Order: sequence, then structure tokens, then C-alpha cells
Amino acid sequence: MNCEVLATCSALGYLEGETYHKEADCLESVKDLIRYLRHEDDTRDIRQQLGAGHILQNDLLPIISQHGGDKPLFDACIRLMVNLTQPALLCFGKVPDDPALRHHFLQVTSYLQAYKEAFASEKVFGVLSETLYNLLQLDWEQRQEEDNLLVERILLLVRNVLHVPADPYEEKNVDDDASVHDKLLWAVHMSGFDDLVKFLASAQSEQQWCMHVLEVVSLLFRDQTPEALVSAGHARSAQEKSRDLTELEVLRQKEQAEKRSRTLQRGTRHSRFGGTYVVAGLKAVGNEDVVYHRGIHNFKNYSHDAGKAVRRVPKRHRRARDSEGQRRSALNVRLFLREFCVDFLENCYNHLMYLVKEGLIREQAQQHDETYFLWALSFFMAFNRGNGFRADLVSETMSIRAFHFIERNITNYYEMMLTDRKEATSWSRRMHLALKAYQELLLTVNEMDRSRDDTIRQSSNVIKSNIFYMMEYREIFLTLLRKYDETKQPQSFLRDLVESTHLFLRMLERFCKGRNNLMVQKKKVRKRRNRPQKKSTPETDPEVLEETWKIVSEELRAAGFQLSAGVTEAVVPFDAASEVSLEDQRSQTVVRVQDALMARLGPEALGLLRAAREVWPEGDVFGPADVEPEDELELLKQILHATLPRSAPPEVPAEEDEEGPEYEEEELESVQVSETDFNFLDFIKRFAQPAIVRPYVLLLKTYSTNSPHTNHCIARMLHRLAVDLKMDALLYQLSVFSAFNRILSDPAAAAYKELGTFAKFVVSRFLVVAARNDKAFIELLFWKNVGTVHEMTEGYGKEGDGSKTKVAWTEEEEEELRSLFLEQRDSEVPDPVEALLPLLGATRSRRQVVLQLVHMGLVESAKQLKKHKVGTGIVLWTEQQEDELEMLYEEFKDSDDVLGNMLRKTTAKRSRARVVDKLLSMGLVSERRQLYKKRGGGGGGGGGPRKTAAKGSGKSSGKSSGNSMTEEDFLADLTGEGADEDHEEEEEGSSESDEETFEERRERVTSSDGGARRRTQEPGVGRGPDVGPMLHSLKQEGLAGPLLWLQNCLNRTADDREEDSLSQPVPLVPLSEDNEDAMEKRSFQKLLRKLGLRGPANEQETFWRIPERLSPDQLRGAAAALTPGEELPAGGPEPQEEEEEEEEGEVEGEVGASSHEQRSEAIRALLLARKRKPPPKETDDSPPVEDRAETPVTESPHGSRRSKQEKPSVKRRRVLDDEDEGEDEDEDMASPGPLVMDSGGDSDRETVAAPAKRRRQAALIDEDDEDE
Repeated sequence: MNCEVLATCSALGYLEGETYHKEADCLESVKDLIRYLRHEDDTRDIRQQLGAGHILQNDLLPIISQHGGDKPLFDACIRLMVNLTQPALLCFGKVPDDPALRHHFLQVTSYLQAYKEAFASEKVFGVLSETLYNLLQLDWEQRQEEDNLLVERILLLVRNVLHVPADPYEEKNVDDDASVHDKLLWAVHMSGFDDLVKFLASAQSEQQWCMHVLEVVSLLFRDQTPEALVSAGHARSAQEKSRDLTELEVLRQKEQAEKRSRTLQRGTRHSRFGGTYVVAGLKAVGNEDVVYHRGIHNFKNYSHDAGKAVRRVPKRHRRARDSEGQRRSALNVRLFLREFCVDFLENCYNHLMYLVKEGLIREQAQQHDETYFLWALSFFMAFNRGNGFRADLVSETMSIRAFHFIERNITNYYEMMLTDRKEATSWSRRMHLALKAYQELLLTVNEMDRSRDDTIRQSSNVIKSNIFYMMEYREIFLTLLRKYDETKQPQSFLRDLVESTHLFLRMLERFCKGRNNLMVQKKKVRKRRNRPQKKSTPETDPEVLEETWKIVSEELRAAGFQLSAGVTEAVVPFDAASEVSLEDQRSQTVVRVQDALMARLGPEALGLLRAAREVWPEGDVFGPADVEPEDELELLKQILHATLPRSAPPEVPAEEDEEGPEYEEEELESVQVSETDFNFLDFIKRFAQPAIVRPYVLLLKTYSTNSPHTNHCIARMLHRLAVDLKMDALLYQLSVFSAFNRILSDPAAAAYKELGTFAKFVVSRFLVVAARNDKAFIELLFWKNVGTVHEMTEGYGKEGDGSKTKVAWTEEEEEELRSLFLEQRDSEVPDPVEALLPLLGATRSRRQVVLQLVHMGLVESAKQLKKHKVGTGIVLWTEQQEDELEMLYEEFKDSDDVLGNMLRKTTAKRSRARVVDKLLSMGLVSERRQLYKKRGGGGGGGGGPRKTAAKGSGKSSGKSSGNSMTEEDFLADLTGEGADEDHEEEEEGSSESDEETFEERRERVTSSDGGARRRTQEPGVGRGPDVGPMLHSLKQEGLAGPLLWLQNCLNRTADDREEDSLSQPVPLVPLSEDNEDAMEKRSFQKLLRKLGLRGPANEQETFWRIPERLSPDQLRGAAAALTPGEELPAGGPEPQEEEEEEEEGEVEGEVGASSHEQRSEAIRALLLARKRKPPPKETDDSPPVEDRAETPVTESPHGSRRSKQEKPSVKRRRVLDDEDEGEDEDEDMASPGPLVMDSGGDSDRETVAAPAKRRRQAALIDEDDEDE
């Protein structure tokens, strides 16, 4: 021992008999020892010297026992003992690989075991308990920081002592005998320390010690099993007795079999002949028959490996060893622990587990502290199951959150086991803990199913429906079985995994039997590939550039080089927040000017040039400040003809194209979540793969040491594969048959009757297959997948089985192929391979022919013989094809499937997308939805299919939409069903057409007159789409409040965008429960789409959003579309409104509706239909269309519509003359122009919607000014 350490230890005091006499400088000596330990070396020399000197046993424990009143000395001794009892693994960091350091590690461990034996004293724990009790008696305000530190140190000291491992060489006790750990537990119990632990776990004011308490509790129950504690103090049950009898019977049968074999080996008399035999047919090394020098009765044990040296297995290939086994403690200790479990479950479990879980989620605990949580969950829930199950005692951990927490930890442990290979064993043990916790959750849910309480059974059904719905919970066992590694995971892990899988499948099967169909979540990982895009370079043809410059220069000269305010404000050449340098931004601005000129956007290019001149005046790169317009024009011409350096465009992920060139591609994964019907048999098919069968066979080899339940789980899974799925050929493998042979030849085979019966079934099935397939015995050497199983049982290379067996080409076939290919190539047929296939017969596929041609050197690559898609080469439409398309549309426009019938009849085959685009460009249809398949009749006894081709504002071959609308279409519009069903068809239509926003529909009302592009405006600039029927149905559902909330959100966003001049997506966050419920309704979501709002784009988004592309005017128009038009201002209707009400009354008589609601819907639909068409020329005595559309329609308190019978003739004539306009209206529809809005009457008298109306009129006037 070091002299300084020895002197310090001598200054502590001395023990005389049972009395300890401390020295005067005892406190300073303890502090010196603490300081020495702080500066010890890597071999932990100070710690070893103090352990060898028995300082803790002879000095520290007597000091705290006899001089506990000296508080500073007591605190210092506790600090020193906490340091001395630290686990050796914590001192060295890990188990050292160096032999010298490993020796020091084992030496420190032996000293810790001696400390543990010294602590097994009631007197020592009595002092600790009394001190801790006095500290806990103090109120929170009276407790000092030193008191909290002392409480923590006492808990850490007890934790360290309980953590010391047992010495396997010293403690060779049998079960029910008291070990050192049992003595320590008894001292804890007798001192009352266990009651203090329960108080700390349940007290609200002591929540900060939750992790320390959980560690102490987990170490108290080390080496214990819940089953042993439940049965402590009770007589053995009938089940336990039968299990013991079965084990004894197995042992007796084995012993009798060994006696019989020994009796058969001994002859009746001694033979002087030693026994030398020649084994015929069994060759030795020298190619001669084997000579056997032993008795003939021993020949069955003969092996070629006899006498050979055992081959050493590399360390990395050795099987992982199980942790130390369980032992049964003394009866009095088990009884005390049983009572502790009962009290802990009733008073502490839910509270403590909640605190620990919150600490783990908020990452307030130390690393790997979740393992204590997992152990406590599995141990106490198992004890609760065995000790009269009560669901309320474990309610905190019986939830979906617990399943999710454990599943996430299992996944994390597996990933760490792969990445941290040096600590793979530790991660494997943690994953085993998580698996046992998951298994216990399933067992508890299964126990809840058997409860007599309906509430508990209903709760279990809710939990099961959630875990069976989520794909992660269903496939966790598939993943663990497939990834099982026997070198890192012990056999006990595999045993628990097999039993958990059996339990999960049994629960899932029982859950599916009581239901006709079960919807589950399905996640599909779609891999997209990054392909480098071709570098887009502008057109550099001199003739094209000259033509472009001519158009641009004429446009600028015609405008007098003057730019509108909108163009000037929209141009931003410089971004101060960008990370791109000023020089790079200047170069990019020149390129942007050139791009604008290429696109023939002269004003934009000139505006960008002038704005860039103000930002970068130096160097006159964009011209001097006082440049003349003609000089600016010359500068633009130089920029247009210049060759500018362009940066490569960013790569955009594109979908895989089979016909495209072969790039080196980077795969990107995207997860798509959907729902599908669950089929239990299909789920079992996922287990039919060698990677899952192999772990079962590995566990089957240890059938004799497995429990009967484990063997049953193995047999049940193999039975599912061999019998239920009829894939018994999966088990045709030599290692499986070797295990079957051992089971059938076992003397105690009667104890494994289930396994024996199954083994006989599989072997008999194999013999049947071997009689048909002479290669079956060769197949025994290999594991087989599903395809190989099919080939083995049904025949190799059988037609229709999808086999890819390669058939060799003979010389005659190659010569024939050569001559035919050269002949077809010389004839210049577009696809020589397609012409070759009929000549070669039906035995060869196109792929085989192409590969053989490449192999023979007739073509350089298979790309030269790629099969061209039909119609991919057709780009331009001839005049005859356009006439044919128009004729086919006229023929099938009233059918249920317009596009499908047209595609079947066209002579030039083209894709659906090109045909749709051509129909839109020719003006035969105005919307893609007009080409969707039509559904059956709506409701109310309608007979045939609804005709939707003639609806809307689109024209059909010169016919007016007003003339082509039938009565059925009109009535369908009245009920509002058309818009809803059309929208549903749009959602379920082909993937070629995306959902239209309100802005896209508004921009599509554009016509080209003489090649000039002119923007036109729908009636009511800034006004939202036609949502009248949808608003009516939503209000009937009680969604008036959410509609008002949506309108306020749109108006607020419009105001914000006007003030900030910035646009960014704004989420719609429903704060009230009514708004949240409305956002989940499909009808409300249809309204949002109709207004141009965007739903969540991916799984990262939750809320709907107002897109950034919607301007303030458009937002106000959408909000105005939501304005309820069914209330009149207080004061009665005004004269203009009275005339419109009179007009509506006349129209109701024409339609013939019976109820007031139908009449109001009919008038609203008629007004909306008139809004879609350009209005006829306005007269002085007729109000504008905008005013009629905005006219409120209200009802009197008695339910009758209020209308004055004044001026009926003019209004009715206006309504009825709409259908007689004929050709004049067609011309108007062909080229709609901007509407001139009338203010409509006296400006002093305004309706409720007057402010919104003024904003729309102002937006329309601005739009007209820009067009002019």
C-alpha cells in the first residue's frame, strides 16, 4: 500500500471489539481519501489498495453506525462509500481486452463482492433508513441543498451495493438457499428501507427521485421471475404438478432407453474376437472399403469425424451466450418480495411509470435509462397477470403510446446493433428487454379479452384494432425473424420472439374471424430516380433570332419605349437576402434579359435592363444613366445575339421511363400511405421464406431443452406453412430432416407427440414428391424460396409457371436466325425482331431473340432493337385526322365514355393525353371533366345516365350551350348534384389531369383572335367560382359558422397581402371544434378546392393552405362568393330588388317547382347559368348581370317569398329571350370580351354586399385599363 494512503487510513481511527474509536482528524482523513480516488491511474490503484486494506468493512461502516450524529463526518463517509462501490464497468469504461487491465478489473470486482457481503447487515441499513427517514420528514421549504445531496447519495449507495454481481465460484448454492443477495434483501426489509422506497415512488413531492427509485427496485428483483413470486407461499397448482410429472416421465423414459441399449450391447458371454469388420460400400481415404475395429453393436455411432481434432470456431462466428440464469431465492425473501410487488402495484406503479416515461420522452434521463422502464413494464405486468389480473393497476402502460414507444426502441436498438458492432452484444440485450416488454403488452391485451367486464373487453378491442391497423406493429415480428443473427442474439431472444409471434398471430386470427373485412394501413415505398436533365440552351438559329428581334423591336417602338406600372414593379433584378454574390447576380440578370427577349417579352426585358442599370451603374454594363431609347434598343439587340455562360439547371426527380436512355441514377424514396383490405392468409404468406423458416429450425434443434409451449409455437408456425399454405416443400431441407430424425428416434418421443406427428407428415409428403421428381434428394441440400418450391412440386420449366429456364440455341437455329435477320434488315422493316418472331415459332420470346442477336454480333446493343411504342412517333395532326376527331366527338359526345369510344375508333393511335389536349385546342370541349366517364343516374327516380357533355359554358360544334341543355340537365343543375358528382369524377379520373384551382379555371377563359394573345375576364372580376349549390348544402348541414370563419380568413389574408406586398402560403388553422370538424368533411373540402385552396401536399403538412399565387382581388372574390345572399337589409327590399324578385317569381312558374326551396334553388341555378355566358347587349331598362347575380333572395317570416307584382313583362321577356338569341350568342361565346359593369341604380342605396361589389368593380376597371 502507498505510504501516504496507509498513513491516511491509520489516521481514521481503530476498532476495539465492537466499538470504533475515531481519531481527531478523522474527517480530514476521509476527505483526503476522496481526493486520492479522484487522481487514481487507469489501473485504479487507490481503489485496489483501499479494498485490500478492508477500509470500508473495518472503518467506514463502523463510523456511520456508531458516529452517525457527527453530520459532516457522516456525509463525507457516505461520499467515500459511493465512490468505492462504483461498478467496475463504470470505473474502466468497458471490460478490458488487455490481460493486465482485465486482471485489475477482476480484482476490483472481487473487492466489490466483499463490500456487498459487509453491507448485508441490518445495523448498517438501519442507520441508512433512519437517516433517510429523517430527511424525508423535512418539508420542502426546510430542506437544504445538502439534505437533497445526502438523499441522492444514500440512494446511489444502495443502488451500487445491489448492483454488485454474485461470485459464481463462492456462491454454489442450490435453489431455496440464501445467497449474499438474499441476505442483503432481507437486511433491506428488516430495516424498513423498502417502505421508504415505496414512499419515494408514490409521493407527489418526491418526483425528482423517480429514476433512482426505479433503478433500486429493478435491482431488488434481480434473478427473480414473476411466476416464482406469484406462487410463493401457495400450494402447487394442478398445472404445476402435471408439468413436474411430465418432466419426471421424460427423464424416466430416457433412463430406461439407456438401460435397454446397454443390455443389447453386452453379449451373453465374453467374445475373444475383438471385432474387425470390413464395411462394404463405404470407402476410406485410399479408395478401399472402411475397416472397422470395434464391436458391430457400436457401428451405428460410427462417423468419419471420429478421432479428428475439433475445428476451432472463430470468435465472430460463435453463438451468443445467454445471460445468467434465474435462481429461486429463500422462501422468506420471496414472500417479502411478493408483498412488495402487491403494494407497489396498488400504490406506486402508475404514478412512477408516468414520471419515468415523461422524463424519457423529454430526454431528461441519462443514456440507456429506458431499459429500467422496459424491465419494470414487463415484470410488474406479468406479476399482475398471475396475481388475479386487474387492468386498473397497470393502466398507465396499457396504451397505444406504450406500443409505439417500445416499437421505436426496438427499431433503434437494431440499427445500433448494426452500426456499433463492438457493443453489439449490449444492444442485443437491450433489444431483448424491449421484446419482452412488447410480448407482455400483448399478453395483457389477451388477458383483457377474457375479462368479465364489458368496458375492459371494449378497451382491448380498441387497442387491438389500432395495433392491427398500423403496419409497423404488424410487421415487427417479420422483421425481427428475418434479421435474426445467432452470433449477436442469444437463443433466449429467439425463444421469446417465436412465442411472441405465435401469440400475435393467434390474436390477429381471432380478431379477423369475427369480421367480414378488416381495413389496415399499407405503406408503399416508391423509388424515384434523379436523372440529369439535358442542358436547355436557347435557340441560336440566326433566322429565328432575326425574326424574334423584329417582333420585339416593333413592339417597343409602338409603345414609345414606355413601360406600365405593373411591369416596372414586377421586375426585381437584385435579391439582398440571397447567398449568391453580387457579380453572379449581375451575370444572371443579363441571362434573364436574354431569356425575356427569347420569349418575345420586350417590355419585361426593357424593364429588367433599366432596373439593373439602377442597381449596377458602375462600368456601364447595362448602359449609361442618360442613355437614349435607340441606344437601349441596340444594347438589347447585342444581348439577344450574345453567347452567354449559363449555369446547369437543378436536377428534378423524374419518374422512371423505360424507353429513355440509361443514366446512372440516384434513387429517392417516398412513402405512400393508403388503406387496403386485410387478408390473414396473405399475411401468413409473408412468413413463407427461408430467412424466417431458418430461425424456427434453429430453435427446433434444441427441442429437448425447450419448454412444451415453445415446441408448440414452433410446430404451429410450421403447420401454418406446410398445411394452411400447402408449402411443405419449404421444409424439404437436410437440417430440418436431421432434426426430425432426432425427434422420431428420441427414447422420450412420447413427450414430443405433436412434433413427431408433424415430422411424419412432412417426410411422407416428401416421399410422394420424390417419387415424381428424381432431383428431390438433391434439393434437400438447399433452402428454397416460393418459386423453387413451385418448380420442385409442379415440374421444372413448366408452361405458365413464369420460370426463366434458359434454353440453349442449336447451330441450326443460330444459322436460321442469322439468315432471317439479315433478310428482314435488308427489307428495311421498322421492327425486324417483330417480323422474326412468327418465322421462328412460338418457342422463343422477343427478349431471347434480342439477346441471341447481340451474342452473335449481328447488332452492337439491345438498344438498337427496342420495341417502339405505338403512336410515339406521331406528333403532328393532319387535317384529315382533325376532321375524323371532330366527327367521332359528334358521334360519341352523348355516350357514357366519350374518350374511350373515340380512342377505339381512331385510325391513328395516340395516347389519351394527346387526344384530350387536341380536343381542348380545337375547342370541342372546354374542360377535361367533360371527357370523364359518366356515372349512373343520381337520385330521386332518375332513369338513365345523366348527360353532362352539354353542360357548362363550352360549345360543341357550333351549337350553343344554352340550346343543347336538356330538361334533365337543367334539373340536375337545380339540385346541385352535377357539381358534386363532377368533382368526384375529377378526383377519381385519370392521372393525366390535375385538379383545377379557381385561378386555372379563370385563366382558361382565353381565346385567340387572329393569332394575337388577349386576356379576357369572366363576368365579375375577382369573383369566386359558382359555389351557390354547395353553400346551400353546407348550410343545411349546419356549417354556417365555419363558412363565416373561412370568409374572414380569406379577407384577412387579402388585407395582409395588400399591406405587405408579399405573398406566401397561409395555413388555415381551425381553433374551434366546429371548424376542425368542418375541415374534415369531404363536402367542405370540395368547397375549398373550388375556391382554389390547396390541401396538405405530403405527410409533413397538416393544414389546408391559401396558395401564394392568389392575389388580394382573387381572395376577396372568393370571399364574396361565400357571402350569404339570403337576407335583406332592414328596411325592406328596394325597387330594383323588388323587380328582380318579381322576375324570379315568373321563372318559378315556368319551372313548375312545388316548394319554396326548390324554387329558390331553380332561380339560383338559372342565374348562375346566365353568369357563365357572356350577357347580351344591355338596355337602359335592364339591370346588369352582375347586379342580378348579387340580388339577395329572401323569404318572409311565414315562409313565403316576398315579391311585388310590378313590371312583369319586361323581366319575364328578358329571361325567356335568352334561349332565342341563337347565332348571335354563339359569336359572343366564341370571343368573349371584358364586361362593362354598371353601378346599378342610385349610389346612395346599397345592399349589404356593396363594399365587396365596389372592390370587384374597381378590380375590373384596372384589368380593362391593362388590356387597353
